[in-house]
This record gives sequence, C-alpha cells and structure tokens, in this order.
Amino acid sequence: MGGYISNTEADRREMLDFLGIASVGELFKGIPESVRLKKELDLPAALSEMEVMDELSNLASKNLTQYPSFLGAGSYSHFIPSVVKHICSRSEFYTAYTPYQAEASQGTLQSIFEYQSMICSLTGMDVANASMYDGATAMAEAALLACSVTKRDEIVVSKTVHPAYREVLKTYATGADKKVIEIAFGESTISPNAACVIVQQPDFFGCIVNLDGIAGKLRQNGTLFIVGVNPISLGILKPPEADIIVGEGQPLGNPQNFGGPGLGIFAVKEKYLRNIPGRLVGKTVDKDGKEAYCLTLQTREQHIRREKAGSNICSNEALCALAAAVYLSSLGAKGLKKVAESCYEKAHYLADKLKDRVLFKKALFFNEFAIKVDRPVSEVNQKLLENGIIGGLDLGKFYSTLKNHMLVAVTETTKKEDMDKFVEIVSA
Repeated sequence: MGGYISNTEADRREMLDFLGIASVGELFKGIPESVRLKKELDLPAALSEMEVMDELSNLASKNLTQYPSFLGAGSYSHFIPSVVKHICSRSEFYTAYTPYQAEASQGTLQSIFEYQSMICSLTGMDVANASMYDGATAMAEAALLACSVTKRDEIVVSKTVHPAYREVLKTYATGADKKVIEIAFGESTISPNAACVIVQQPDFFGCIVNLDGIAGKLRQNGTLFIVGVNPISLGILKPPEADIIVGEGQPLGNPQNFGGPGLGIFAVKEKYLRNIPGRLVGKTVDKDGKEAYCLTLQTREQHIRREKAGSNICSNEALCALAAAVYLSSLGAKGLKKVAESCYEKAHYLADKLKDRVLFKKALFFNEFAIKVDRPVSEVNQKLLENGIIGGLDLGKFYSTLKNHMLVAVTETTKKEDMDKFVEIVSA
C-alpha cells in the first residue's frame, strides 16, 4: 500500500526533519505523561478484504428491513421514490465537497438553494439554512441562537419534547454555560429571563396541540418561540407561528439507518438571518447578467474568530438535503398532502382498533400515539418480533410513570393486514 498512501517512512522522516524533531512522540509532549495510554489498544487483528466482506455480510444479514415496523419516535419508514436515489447517486453530487469555489459548483449550490426554498415554503418561514446534522442538534443550535440575540441564559423546554432532543440540548447548554428548565406543557408561568420556549408539534407522544397565540405572548417578554416539527405533518397541518422552526428531515426521502446521518431542518424569521448557524446559499447574477449561486453572509460562520462566529458547524448534510429536495420535488404539494393524509388515516384506523388502550383518548394526533399494554413492553415487542413485526417504543425507558406503555407509529407504507396482526398480538 506504500505506493498509494503518501505516508512512507521516508515521508515521515522528511516531515520530522522539517519540524526539527526526532520522533512523532515529540509532537505530543504538551500532553502530560500521566494521561497518556502506555499500552497497545485492545483491538482485534486486521482482516483481509475478503474477511471484512464476509463479516459485513454476516452483520447485514441481521437487518430486519423486510419486517413491518411500528417504531417511530423521530425516525420513520416512508416510501422513497426511486428518482431520489438516482439523482443523489450521481457523482457530481455524491462526491462533491463544500462548494467554496462557486464558479465550479453551481449545480451543488443550486440544489442547496432549492432545498432552502422548499423548507421555507413548507414551514412558512423566511430563511432556511443549508441543513444541520439532525433534528436534535438543530433544536440545540436554535436555543443558543435565542440566548445570543436576547442576551439571556435560560432555555425553557417542554417535557413533551423528545427526551433525546432534551439530552442533546442539555449537552449544548452545559458547554455554553446556559441553564435548561423543563416544564409541563401548558405551564403559563415563564421566567422573565427565558431566552426561549421550546415545544414540538406533534409532540413526542404524537399529540397535536393548539399553539395559537403562544408566540405573541412570549414576544411581549422578549422570549423567542421555537417549535420542532415533523415535516411530513406539514402536508396537512398549518405551520406553527414561531420565531424558529426546526425538525428532523429524515422522513423527506432519507432512509432509516442505525446511527446516522440525519438531516437537521432550521428555518427562521428574516430578522434572525445573520444569526442562524450553518451555511446559506444565495441567488444573484454574475457580471454577464446570468443567474448565479454562492455561499453568502459567511461572516456568521467559522471563517471569522471562533468566539465571534454565530456557528462553528463546519460541515453539513448536503447530500441528505439533496435527497429531501428531490423527494419534495417529485411529490409536489399535492403528493406530500396525500402522504400526510395516508399517514393520518392509517394511524387513526389502528388507534380505533386499540381505542381502549390509547393513552390520550381525547388528544388529536397525526401518525403516532401511545398505548397501554398488559405486560412489559419488552415482552410484547419480543412476541411481535417472533411474528415478523417490529413493535413500538417502550415509553417506560424515558418516563417512569409510563411503565407498560408503548409509542406506536404508522406511515403510508403500513399495511392493513399488518395493523390487524399487530392488534391481535398486542391484545392477546
């Protein structure tokens, strides 16, 4: 491999001589000896390419991709038109790097611009960025934006926001020396030092709540209103009135996967244009009067001093954003509405079959709802798995008061016979 990887012993020696040091170890002399690992890492021996392929094939064989799934909680199994993969796998997009050289990257830049425009249309906001890592980090960045513009240190978040999102929020807040305050949904007393209030629509339990008027009341106190959304739900639900809208874009043309990547949606009102994190692509005209696209307003970004930057995110999920743009383009407004309606109708069919078990019986919901089961959720899910079905999320892992409760998700891909079988097993 030495002929292909330019890190030979001669190369290393040349670099060390240039630096005026005798060994690679001298590069780390600033790290105290007491915290250095003195022994070899406990790693298995390297495998040949054939052995690696065999190992990966064995791991892949464990995937349950053909099983109907009722597991959601932020990641959903939606149908992805074949055109999405076809466009995204084109080498011009698939292997492209950050489009710093605008004149050589017009296709990539335009695709990001189109994504931004579609997210604005979907959310009803003025500006959307080129994407964030995922829904959780988008929410955390939104909270930090609110703290920055209000000069306040308290972040108020509803307990009905996804528990994992709240954990990420706390991690970001700790590093930025901010305080996270969790409240019950509907609590009317908000600290005057609150930079923002964060809710989800639909919330973690799938419930659709009335958010009308909340943003206006919060603005009287100078507090920003941040709402996390399921983008598919916006096919039939009106966008919430908010200062910042964030969300997980995975349902938009991106398959489910174990651990990533996701797609963070981030959209704001125009007044926060210069405060949003991540990259922005703008549309202009070149010296010949032709349409042109470029990265713009980069003084917010990591190109300036770190402590002055509005963001230090140095990469984005552009390929995932492209998938979302192609997905939305292929469906159109009417197609997205049909997908959302199908999710809604199928979820309500299942909920009606389980009506005695539904936790929030009077609540409106989109495609997800909580039910009570008669034994531990782990046992129910094991029984479902034995019958070729992936069950729902065990809510008891996140809420101690919801032992033996399961969060169930339905999408347009869920079949009636699978829902009937699910009901039969859960009710047995």
